[in-house]
Amino acid sequence: MSDWRIGPRPGHRPRRDGDDGGVAVPLTVTRDGQVVGAADLVLTAAEAEQLHAALCYALDGRPVPDFAPDCRYPVQRRNGAFR
Repeated sequence: MSDWRIGPRPGHRPRRDGDDGGVAVPLTVTRDGQVVGAADLVLTAAEAEQLHAALCYALDGRPVPDFAPDCRYPVQRRNGAFR
């Protein structure tokens, strides 16, 4: 059975896409460790905000590495209280 994966494209960072505030996330598709393709996941500004929030919540409670951006620290409010 093949091991398919989609992940960040090495050496490429997400970037703004167009004048509407959208974001392009460069991705690589691999099969059994070999690159078989690359494409950008293009998100509207609203979609990028939703993904950002979902990732913050998914990472909440996990140790924060030294290289993490400021938004990774627990500043979100839940039920009126800081976590």
